[in-house]
Amino acid sequence: MVITQTPMRMSFLGGGTDYREFFENVPGGGISIATTFDKYCYVNMRKLPPFFDYSSKIIYSKIEHVSQITDIEHPLIRECLRSLEMDHMHITYDADLPARTGLGTSSAFAVGLYLGLYAMKGKYLDKKSLADKAIALERSILNEYGGWQDQIACAYGGLNRIDFDENGYHVQPIIMSAARKQEFESKCMLFFTGFSRFSSDIAQEQVKRTAINTNNLIYMRELAREGFQVLSNEACNIREFGRILHESWMMKRGLTNKITTDGIDSMYQLARKHGAGGGKLLGAGGGGFLLIYADEDRQEEIKKALESLKHIPFQFENEGARILYYRDDGGELQC
Repeated sequence: MVITQTPMRMSFLGGGTDYREFFENVPGGGISIATTFDKYCYVNMRKLPPFFDYSSKIIYSKIEHVSQITDIEHPLIRECLRSLEMDHMHITYDADLPARTGLGTSSAFAVGLYLGLYAMKGKYLDKKSLADKAIALERSILNEYGGWQDQIACAYGGLNRIDFDENGYHVQPIIMSAARKQEFESKCMLFFTGFSRFSSDIAQEQVKRTAINTNNLIYMRELAREGFQVLSNEACNIREFGRILHESWMMKRGLTNKITTDGIDSMYQLARKHGAGGGKLLGAGGGGFLLIYADEDRQEEIKKALESLKHIPFQFENEGARILYYRDDGGELQC
């Protein structure tokens, strides 16, 4: 039996420049700034004994009993098992926060599933291998539209700058003093708008408009570069990150007409009116979680202004995907 825990991610800057349609074709590639935080998805898996009238049982928002891998309806689980030639499985998925809300839950699931299934085969995947396999699964095998930052962020964990170019990607941890990182974290607020969406649908529209949006995406990349400098340079006022976040969101919301809505715009403007320095919808857009960046002395006022939304307290995390429990076939506890 194996149980994996994979963090959800919070993307700050550069979303859209992590699409290969952009970073493989534009000089300078892409840059994203993202962190993981203490909300997780869990995947529990074990071999299913041959005593049932089905070979595998899959539990997520529904329950599937199947006789063969190809009968599995959940595409990510089906293709992951097929790629590893694994059958007779009992797999359960659960998460701290809902899917389709801009937190990279699909990629977190892919990362955690691969980590666990390889462990069941007696192999441990390092963070880069995990990210690579999750990217290949979602983008090449399933042909879902989107970028690469989610899989990388969830696998590696922590607050990182991720650079993308025609040769792949490079992950650079953002080095900050403990006090500065705590100050940065304390300025971030998370609200659930109540709306959910399929990110691949929005991403498909964004891919179609890559050529039209190239200049805007380049500007967003440079804002990500500037944001990195603000975070990593102790001499910079960290409040400036709010201004950069706001500028980037104003640019991103114009990439397609599916990224935001009148209701979400009203919520964001209300937060700004009550002291927020910046913010954005997390993920591809269209709904989900709204990130607000504000000084602590304005946060109670903002929470009151946005009282119709659910406020989600959180803390950054640094571990990335990990195995919580592993028991070999002989039943001996290994970790």
